[in-house]
Amino acid sequence: MTSFSVNRTTQIVCLFLFTLSVPLCHSSTFAATKSGSQSTKQQRVDEIATAQLVDELIEAELKKTNIQPAKLANDEDFLRRVTFDLAGRKPTSSEVILFGLDASPDKRKTIINDLLNSESYAVNWARYWRDVIYLRATDIRSRINQSEFVAWMTTQLDENKSWDQIATDLLTATGDVRENGSTALIFAHQGDPAELAAETSRIFLGIQIQCANCHDHPTDKWKRDSFHELAAFFPRVRVRPVRDAQRRSFQVVSVDQGSQYDRRLQMFKDPSPLFRAFDRNRDGKLTEAEVKRSRLARNFEQMLDRGDSNSDKALTIKEIKSIALPPNTRRATPEYLMPDLNDPTASGKVVHPVLFVGTKASPKGLKDLERRETLSKYLTSKSNPWFSRAIVNRMWAEMLGEGFYMPIDDIGPERSAVYPKVLETLADGFTASRYDLKWLYRTIANTRAYQRQMQAKKPEEIQAPFAAQSPTRLRGDQIFTAITQVFGVDDLQANRNLRDRYNRGNRTARSQFSNLFTFDPSTAQDEITGDVPQALFMMNSTTINGFLRSNQNTKLAQIARDYPKNSDAIHELYLLVLSREPSKTEMKVCQDYFKSTDHRNEALEDLMWSLLNSSEFITKR
Repeated sequence: MTSFSVNRTTQIVCLFLFTLSVPLCHSSTFAATKSGSQSTKQQRVDEIATAQLVDELIEAELKKTNIQPAKLANDEDFLRRVTFDLAGRKPTSSEVILFGLDASPDKRKTIINDLLNSESYAVNWARYWRDVIYLRATDIRSRINQSEFVAWMTTQLDENKSWDQIATDLLTATGDVRENGSTALIFAHQGDPAELAAETSRIFLGIQIQCANCHDHPTDKWKRDSFHELAAFFPRVRVRPVRDAQRRSFQVVSVDQGSQYDRRLQMFKDPSPLFRAFDRNRDGKLTEAEVKRSRLARNFEQMLDRGDSNSDKALTIKEIKSIALPPNTRRATPEYLMPDLNDPTASGKVVHPVLFVGTKASPKGLKDLERRETLSKYLTSKSNPWFSRAIVNRMWAEMLGEGFYMPIDDIGPERSAVYPKVLETLADGFTASRYDLKWLYRTIANTRAYQRQMQAKKPEEIQAPFAAQSPTRLRGDQIFTAITQVFGVDDLQANRNLRDRYNRGNRTARSQFSNLFTFDPSTAQDEITGDVPQALFMMNSTTINGFLRSNQNTKLAQIARDYPKNSDAIHELYLLVLSREPSKTEMKVCQDYFKSTDHRNEALEDLMWSLLNSSEFITKR
């Protein structure tokens, strides 16, 4: 942008502050749509009928507290909201105009279906699940297969794979992480049983059972055994380097028989072969000098510490047999060992797999993949209500700004849901639809609760959720897409100075922008705040400021040429950036600003800059 004078800078700041103060809701209403069937052969519950029942239940609860629900959002706000939610982008100016001119009473149902059938739908939600998995990853190396996961997840969603099938694929994945995107969850946690147990429960059940790792859960009924019985489904899965790969890679493999643990266990049970091999003077004792050049040398000092009962710096057969398996060998065992809190040096007791929800035990003697397949079967069973409740609560909160349970990944029998009948209606319908994610999105988007205006709640409405739409911050990917749409480009310039060895495959402008602006999708909206680096990037980015110039080949330059009348140019900028027309007050403020400057193009630059940096641009209104 061009350099500012003191007076001009003051004017821009005033204009910018004005855009920040503009309410994110408008007053026009939209009549409720009539009931219509959207069912298919795979769906046994009608989405529109379910949406109507959901609204009736919510409005009945609001009526009990004498709370009047907000009116439906106007066409502009609804279209922007649903387009971001379902397709991860903002509507184009022409889409806003055409949708407003459409007199069809079913146009909202139609646009919902169109967005769910668009290419952007699958990409948008694949990126959502990428953030869910990787922002809680315990291994930084998992970044190397983020793009593979997004590609895999996009395919699953594009083919409308059911949620139970997606969950099963994530839990039973094997293979090279650069070739199989479904390995993401296991790779993100290095195949660690405890971490996988925690994330499996959090993502697919919405239950924070990791609090029972070291003790019984402090606020829920889950016992310590419950956590470790879930972890016992995973002790035989490993993440190992691919040694001969041209690019650094890893693979998820199963370890069932002939493991390192088996060999060590046999050594402690019957150490006589060790004495035949290393007891050179045949005195019935092994010393450090005798095992110096063997594999045993690395752990011999630790064995002395644990088994040398007479402190003679040597070990007899009896002393070796008395040594418990060291804790650091637990990952080598094909069975899961629950640590002994009273004796951290002990190997722990063997725990067999049991899913704590419904207390379903796995048959004994199963191999790794069979164990994980059994867990997936138990987890996604229709008899397990928490599988449906977790995803319904998560998606409702993502689209409406608040869930039936908050936080969305901390639900359970000891937690209380708001409007439990509404949650059960949606969860039952989702289960009956065979876990069809499009059914869920379509149902939610067709509710009046979703389509209501966004407005600040009055004090008496604090305990009345869903009376109005809640403010929701756009995810980093969605903001990036919106910026490229505004400027009419496919991408922005990436910073090529990254040195992260595990992030080399993600050195795109989109990935860098998302790293700066993204947040954990499981976080409550009232806990998400912007920060100084984000604000500075939007205000000072050389790439963005380059697209804001009106004297070059930019979208803004095109608007300056095509719309010589100030009011028309202002109108077009609002449609382009915020997907709505300016209000009368906004139009007057902008026109007054244009009159106050001698340089029209600079005023256009300032207005576009102000709109891009407004809170409305990064918020789903």
